[in-house]
Amino acid sequence: YDSIRYVRMRHRMDTLIQNTIGERLLHDGENFNVTNLEAERQRISSLLRNNGFYYFRPEFITYQADTIMNPGKVALRIMTKPGLSRAALRPWKIGDISVWLNGYNNETPTDSVRYKDMTVYYEGKLRVRPSVLYNRLRFRSGDLYSQEKQQRTQTSYSRLGIFRYSEMQYTPRDTTRRQDTLDLKINTVYDLPLDGELEVNVTSKSNDQVGPGAIFSVTKRNVFGGGETFGVRLRGSYEWQTGNRVDGAKSAINSWEMGLSGTLTFPQLLFPGMMKKDGLYPSSTSFRLYVDQLNRARFFKMLAFGGSASYDYQSSATSHHSITPFKLTYNLLQSTTHEFDSITKDNKALKLSLENQFVPAMGYTYTYDDAPITTRRNHTWFQLAVSQAGNLLGAGYAIAGKKFNEEGKHLLGNKFAQFVKGTAEIRYDYKIGHNQHLVGRMMAGAVYSYGNARVAPYSEQFYIGGANSLRAFTIRSIGPGRYLPEKTTYSYLDQTGDLKFEANLEYRFPILGDLHGAAFVDAGNIWLIREDKQRPGGQLKWGRFLKDLALDAGVGLRYDLTFIVIRLDMGIPLHVPYETDKNGYFNVPKYKPGWHLAIGYPF
Repeated sequence: YDSIRYVRMRHRMDTLIQNTIGERLLHDGENFNVTNLEAERQRISSLLRNNGFYYFRPEFITYQADTIMNPGKVALRIMTKPGLSRAALRPWKIGDISVWLNGYNNETPTDSVRYKDMTVYYEGKLRVRPSVLYNRLRFRSGDLYSQEKQQRTQTSYSRLGIFRYSEMQYTPRDTTRRQDTLDLKINTVYDLPLDGELEVNVTSKSNDQVGPGAIFSVTKRNVFGGGETFGVRLRGSYEWQTGNRVDGAKSAINSWEMGLSGTLTFPQLLFPGMMKKDGLYPSSTSFRLYVDQLNRARFFKMLAFGGSASYDYQSSATSHHSITPFKLTYNLLQSTTHEFDSITKDNKALKLSLENQFVPAMGYTYTYDDAPITTRRNHTWFQLAVSQAGNLLGAGYAIAGKKFNEEGKHLLGNKFAQFVKGTAEIRYDYKIGHNQHLVGRMMAGAVYSYGNARVAPYSEQFYIGGANSLRAFTIRSIGPGRYLPEKTTYSYLDQTGDLKFEANLEYRFPILGDLHGAAFVDAGNIWLIREDKQRPGGQLKWGRFLKDLALDAGVGLRYDLTFIVIRLDMGIPLHVPYETDKNGYFNVPKYKPGWHLAIGYPF
């Protein structure tokens, strides 16, 4: 380009373009590019439509190029097409605003109510509060039309989750030449108020137990007229012992589990000063209560219940925040068997982690995901999570005269846990070519118990192995550290730790149609922070960090059905952290592959 000029623009249009000249996509000295010409058309159209020019379209911009005045260069002139209607060349403002709430079966509204400068038309009874609709409007009477405000209004109405669809219609108030007002009508249709879902499954376990399970859930929309949802979930399972019967049992039906949970979700942040705000990105507040009854054959019967409150919101297109100011877990061992008692008697750490627990916790999770930015060739995903339990209770007991590090303090008849836990995970997707990606993942985590407890609850400890981890090894079959338990039916219970590190690298490539392939390498392990004499070698020793990492490699197939990915991976172990009868780094006695059939990508 030799020169670029915006000419024959009306005064208001020219002012808007000149005020945003730094955002233009065409610059002197750049190569002539038709794609950039079309992009600049779109930019100017969006700029004008966001400032009142409702009837303006990208095709109303035209170009004149002179290549004779300066050979080899283009003198470019940007202008509006001649003969455009007056409606397209003037800004429009919003007049009357009305919202039409059509019934579940598209029944026409029969009544109306006025709220501020908005009229709501409804059928039957008014099922949504007018203030909820008004606060999600980005327009007010007298405002200039804005394409961006229109999109944000439609998005806000969609987030309520109570409408099957919503559309915005603009009508000129009259046909006079000087008319500059558009009346706005928002048409909506209620979605059905109830959703029901039934999930049935059959489970077969390595301990010879087989049985069915079912989950039934019901969700009620718009509970209080503000887009709130209330869901109830009932689940249960039964397991039969297909091998030897349980000692002393008259029936082979011995293991079962039942659970009931309820969740109430608000489509906004219930926090002072933020309750009426509806941001550019989704936000929600959730409250959950649950109770579970578990009967584990030959081991124990446990009652677990609790609840939580959480805030979820996005601060940008790539950043998501989840804050849990309150989370309560209460586990009560109602009865145990002699076999269970003998197992925990030999393993004090396991006994402490499975004993009655009262876990009052709070946490924060930050997630960065730039996948929505489609202009980027490579993508990064990162998540950082921090949680702690028992500090407020510990401080309360300290004020009451109890030492902070004194163990055995109870609340509601149960010992409460005290720990701090943090995890960090990063994934990077490097696009090599068409449908070819090199994806890396790295994860680290730590949980440290103190004060009222020396061992973290079993559910908070780390483990490794399985279909989404070290794919040559079964779940909970590595670690902690160099520890190798005697192989028994229950040895996997000991293979948890306070620290975790894992790294994966996977090359993904197309094979034929929807069938894709992968080649991968996995490495990782878990460790203990404190020494445990019953698990020798489990404590982290920095001088042995690399040798303590289990290593595997393998290949896999992925069948992509668009809505679901079916995955088959085969991993071969290359190095194990414990001593074997084979010398050198590649010390696996037998390179026996591990097979995993799973749904979705591992990361």
